[in-house]
Amino acid sequence: MRGQSYEYTAKSVDAAVETGLRQLGVSRERIEIEVLHEGSRGILGIGATDAQVRLTLKAAAVSPETHTQTDAPVSTEPESSRVAETEEPAETEEPANTVAPANTVAPAPASEQTPTADSAPAPMQAGETQADIELNQEEDNSELADLAYDLLAQMLQHLGIQAEIEVSWLDNPENSDRPLNLNVIGDDLGILIGRNGETLASIQYMIRLMVNQKLRRWINIVIDIDGYKQRRAEQLTQLAHRLADQVIASGRPVSLEPMPASERRLVHIALRNHLHVYTASIGEDNRRKVQILLK
Repeated sequence: MRGQSYEYTAKSVDAAVETGLRQLGVSRERIEIEVLHEGSRGILGIGATDAQVRLTLKAAAVSPETHTQTDAPVSTEPESSRVAETEEPAETEEPANTVAPANTVAPAPASEQTPTADSAPAPMQAGETQADIELNQEEDNSELADLAYDLLAQMLQHLGIQAEIEVSWLDNPENSDRPLNLNVIGDDLGILIGRNGETLASIQYMIRLMVNQKLRRWINIVIDIDGYKQRRAEQLTQLAHRLADQVIASGRPVSLEPMPASERRLVHIALRNHLHVYTASIGEDNRRKVQILLK
């Protein structure tokens, strides 16, 4: 007679089996192992899935006392007063790592569960202070920063690039969402910037995608290379004002070179309150550029 089956998940098949053996308190010889899913490491953490196994207790794992009790005459005591020796502990008495019955996947650790609306931060509870809320926010920010740092460090390692990563939180005057800034510092990092910052934009997109996929929520993350974005912002601001003066003097519109959306936005911001000129984006796709015109 086959025993009861249990399913477990972990990063690998071996880890899932070891978890099951530890929770069941039996040796590997006393169970049958069925691999339901071998798991996948994904690419840089994207699409990674856990392994899943089903462990079934062999008939030999049932103790002699259990067979003796099964073959004994049925007791005439009321069912509510009889407790079988092989009965599972009551659910309320089980430890936090509860064994899941067959055909049921054991719940993932809290750190791996998908956040839902129910898991969103709750309003301030009775007895909860503002200091408690700020402390929880700091812990969330620390977890986010560690995750983003590790993913970017792995990416640089795969690219064969040795560099340091500075982590900071930027101020955002437009709203309360403070972007997480990861600034890569090292020698000969131009390859990470690319033409007009295109490579840098792709790296930033990948890190955002991986972090958001892991945390199941959108996070504003800025990747910079040795302060390149700050220097570029200052250069574009100066260029915008210089070309605005040229438009005023000549009376003719001026177009800048094609640039990514993030840089076009910097030009728009630099001249949005100008008294004599205004800006507009023209062109399509990667040929889109900013034009400065006289009001």
